[in-house]
Amino acid sequence: MTAQASDETATGVPERAATFREVFAVREFRPLFGTFLLSTAGDELARVALTVLVYQRTSSPLLSAFTFAIAHLPWLLGGTFLSALADRLPRHRVLITTDAARAALLLVMAIPGTPLPLLLGLLFLVALCAPPFESARSALMADVLDGDRYAVATSLTNITTQLAQVVGFVLAGGLIAVFDPSAALLIDAATFAISALWLSRGLQRRTAPLVEAGQERRSLWQDTGDGLRFIGRTPRLLAIVSLLWVGNLFGYAWEGIATPLTDELGQGATGLGILLAANPLGVALGGLVLARLVTPAVRERLVTPLVVLSLAPLLAGGIVAFVGAPGTVPFAVLALLLFVSGLGAAWVIPLNVSFVQAVPSAFRGRAFGVAVSGLYGVQGIGALAAGGIAEGLRPSLVVALCGGLGLIAVLPSVIGFRSTQGHIAGNPTAEGPSTA
Repeated sequence: MTAQASDETATGVPERAATFREVFAVREFRPLFGTFLLSTAGDELARVALTVLVYQRTSSPLLSAFTFAIAHLPWLLGGTFLSALADRLPRHRVLITTDAARAALLLVMAIPGTPLPLLLGLLFLVALCAPPFESARSALMADVLDGDRYAVATSLTNITTQLAQVVGFVLAGGLIAVFDPSAALLIDAATFAISALWLSRGLQRRTAPLVEAGQERRSLWQDTGDGLRFIGRTPRLLAIVSLLWVGNLFGYAWEGIATPLTDELGQGATGLGILLAANPLGVALGGLVLARLVTPAVRERLVTPLVVLSLAPLLAGGIVAFVGAPGTVPFAVLALLLFVSGLGAAWVIPLNVSFVQAVPSAFRGRAFGVAVSGLYGVQGIGALAAGGIAEGLRPSLVVALCGGLGLIAVLPSVIGFRSTQGHIAGNPTAEGPSTA
């Protein structure tokens, strides 16, 4: 597939933004879209439930943060390697198999009385399925949608994913007050089982991308190395990946201490759900504005101001929560500022489109794997670091540090992103440049 690198067609006429109707008209997009939302809501519900359970049993911000971050660790430890499966195997098969495996593992986790160490171990195995699934889904999205339909589909997926997270977080707050984590885990297992069935019925059967591209079938390690080298020799991709990692490292580290932060503010489980839901609700609204009210050419230019908007409210919100006495007002102000931070965090949507424009189809699974492996890795590291710092500092101060340090740390990445605008990726198979 050839992605448009400009908002103009070959005739020089400005390309209009695609509509949601045009996106949903693509048959295979519907199961890719629906199943992802379904499993996202279930995942967030289960993750929050386990995080609260660990904090209740141990009263440790660090262990609570570790539970929240454990889903990110497989990306850091082997995400790039596992993501190569999305190029070596038929992508529809990767999606169906990983969803079925997660459903089975979660059913075991839902057995009442399962020891905490075993629950965390099984949660890690569930998370191991995410790298090949996410890489295959992202690559297949780019295969079935072209032009601005991909950009709008990315915005739509991001919007509704954030709303699914909101639903998951809010449901978690309510369920935790009434049931034990087993209920949340059973719901999560059901979402993956439905997802596997829906994908099996809705996706076209395709050959493996490497086979279709006529590339020699080599070891998984060699394919992984090819993906890393492709990104390493492409300045545009390096700039995009750097901004993605650094911006998210500081923008979401605070989620690892959401439970002790809510406790500091004098709120219960319902307050935790609201606090965690505020940011994705902002991302959903910001993504909707980008998708429907902003032209393709303008979206990329908004990345820099949106990055700043995603971090500055964390600094302000953390300070407000730190200086204010525990109560409703500091909590409400912090929740509002986290919502504003989410509006800015919609910068990932145009960044995603820029990334796809620079990567040919046969490399998309591995390229997405590298990008998302690092993304989840830094989010896990950020959550653990926030938890460790919160052992000695008030959680509200840690939130402020995330925002303040993030504004400084992201500056080189923003400069690199802006300086490589208009660059194209290097040809993965030969010397010289190539359009993706």
